[in-house]
Amino acid sequence: MMVLYSGSTCLFSHRCRFVLYEKGMDFEIRDVDPYKKPDEISLMNPYGDVPVLVDRELTLYESNIINEFIDERFPHPQLMPTDPSLRAKARLLLFNFEREIFSYIDKLEDEKDENLNQTRLAIKEKLTQLTPIISKSKFMLGDEFSMIDAALAPLLWRLDHYQIALPDSAAPLMKYAERVFSRPAFSEGLTAHEKIMRR
Repeated sequence: MMVLYSGSTCLFSHRCRFVLYEKGMDFEIRDVDPYKKPDEISLMNPYGDVPVLVDRELTLYESNIINEFIDERFPHPQLMPTDPSLRAKARLLLFNFEREIFSYIDKLEDEKDENLNQTRLAIKEKLTQLTPIISKSKFMLGDEFSMIDAALAPLLWRLDHYQIALPDSAAPLMKYAERVFSRPAFSEGLTAHEKIMRR
């Protein structure tokens, strides 16, 4: 059985849990205490982080790589576009998210960081820039839920927790977030710690 080593408050683990539940397959989640990680995590991932996915002889880390593997191994429902050009665009969008938004997550988690307010502002501006995209469609890539939505939703869920308030102009983005949050797989993938992150 596929095993996901997951942090109970880890945004990137949340992505993988979301995708696993979307697929409706058998898997096991093993919670990892971020402050007392077992030695086996460092043996499976040289960077010592979660999530880590183990599927028989295969061990993977990095949430987007894990999620693409899950999508290809269990293709229904498919979360990445089948068309090679659209799939490349989706990967590029994920790459941009990682560089421009998710690269700030470690700083957000460090409450002693002197630049915390600038970090919040940077994320707020980047998320607000997504509003024109989502105001024209149901999900990030159109009318179908995709890997892009699974990657972005855990951050949108944590905005209260990170003390990031989006402007009124971002209302379409927050309506989009509610659509994603209403998916059964999203609720199933939430840990007890994550459920209280949002007011």
